Amino acid sequence: MIQVKILGTKSPQRYAVRRAVVAAWNELICEHIGLELNTVEVKDLSEIQRYTQVFIYPSLVINEQLVCVGRFPKKCEILGWLKQALLTEA
Repeated sequence: MIQVKILGTKSPQRYAVRRAVVAAWNELICEHIGLELNTVEVKDLSEIQRYTQVFIYPSLVINEQLVCVGRFPKKCEILGWLKQALLTEA
């Protein structure tokens, strides 16, 4: 199972990142059938501070590792991070 946390205080920004995560996930699941993804949106400032001091723009955490800070990642980037998480999980 891969754990993904989308950090951000603004709902539209979290939604945009979630769409990119889902698009990357849909591509990855074709190769790894049965793999599970747990996605959580974190909007609480104290919880976000555990990972980064950036609040204005979204950030992304995969398997408790901060992979993207203060910007909107592209689907291809997320796909790479998810694949890397699979390698470290195995």
